[in-house]
Amino acid sequence: MVKEIVKDRFFLQQKSEPATEADRQVVEDLLDTLRANRDRCVGMAANMIGVKKRIIVVAMGPFLFPMINPVITAKTGAYQTEESCLSLDGARPCTRYKEIEVDYLDGDFRPKHGKYKDFTAQIIQHEIDHFDGVLI
Repeated sequence: MVKEIVKDRFFLQQKSEPATEADRQVVEDLLDTLRANRDRCVGMAANMIGVKKRIIVVAMGPFLFPMINPVITAKTGAYQTEESCLSLDGARPCTRYKEIEVDYLDGDFRPKHGKYKDFTAQIIQHEIDHFDGVLI
């Protein structure tokens, strides 16, 4: 189900909790909401739809995929950039890493390890920041 995008800074700054298999519907709602906003959005965290769980969805070209309880385990190549967010107005400066490695659960709650670089890595880093209430 497509959900409204949360813009309440107080809510967005709260920490997210680990997701469980009981949160499968949140994954589907996030995917639906990202699809509905593809013209202006490339990733979403669950708190952006009002759920404080550690779930993100990422667009990599035409493909959308969820990452449940993702943890960045390695990062290299720091650089400065500017980002915007569907939940916030305007763009803000931030530090990102060119290449990252991530441990996470896929949409079937199976453990995965992935290596990502460039724009996909940037999206993942931005969305994982949402878990700790970091607003760019």
